[in-house]
Amino acid sequence: MQAHEIDYHIYGEEMQYVEIELDPQEIVVAEAGSFMMMDNGIKMETIFGDGSANQGSGIFGKLLSAGKRVLTGESLFMTAYQNQDSGKRKVSFASPYPGKIVAIDLMQYGGKFICQKDSFLCAAKGVSVGIEFSKKLGTGLFGGEGFIMQKIEGDGMAFVHSGGTLARKELQAGEVLKVDTGCIVGFTKDIDYDIEFIGGIKNTIFGGEGMFYATLRGPGIVYIQSLPFSRLADRIIAAAPRAGGSGREEGSLLGGIGRLLDGDNGF
Repeated sequence: MQAHEIDYHIYGEEMQYVEIELDPQEIVVAEAGSFMMMDNGIKMETIFGDGSANQGSGIFGKLLSAGKRVLTGESLFMTAYQNQDSGKRKVSFASPYPGKIVAIDLMQYGGKFICQKDSFLCAAKGVSVGIEFSKKLGTGLFGGEGFIMQKIEGDGMAFVHSGGTLARKELQAGEVLKVDTGCIVGFTKDIDYDIEFIGGIKNTIFGGEGMFYATLRGPGIVYIQSLPFSRLADRIIAAAPRAGGSGREEGSLLGGIGRLLDGDNGF
């Protein structure tokens, strides 16, 4: 194996974190901001890209590989955690919002897994985290999150996170699943992914579900999340007070009068 062999345990239900157990000199790499806690004896170091052999040699190769991550909205840098002690040590990483953490054994998925750009959490040293371009024009123009996705390659363990409740669907050859583009967490490399127009004037204008959805065709495995962070953020923004005014009162016909009756007079 090129990737380090790491042991892990996932704790929690809706606010999960993953605990990685490192043998001496083993390394795990993670996105910046995902760190939760670690034992004494583990060294933390900021690195360009993912530190894998696939990112090329020399400073130019490393910059090119790391620069690709900018296209997915991620930082140029990742953080590597190495156990420099003589015994086993543990380091933990937490999801940035409520949901589930999924452990991906890349050896079981043919060495490659494709996921949403914001879902990668951490992986064993040696796993490559790059970008996956869609070859179809429609997917690129209308797919939103689906145009540029992350690809995780190698033979080690990787961890991705989802929002809300997680669904795992195993599609047979030719079987099609239609999904909201933001609800896709990731899928195996043999899944055929495209964008389809919903159709119909009423559906397009008044449906409230967008104009397009993703079609995923088997064979392969698909992970679906019930609450994409973008959907949660939209609801929070819609309910938040506007500058110089007040937000919409959910479930109240009285609006501002209702707030007065509740004792919330803004002072």
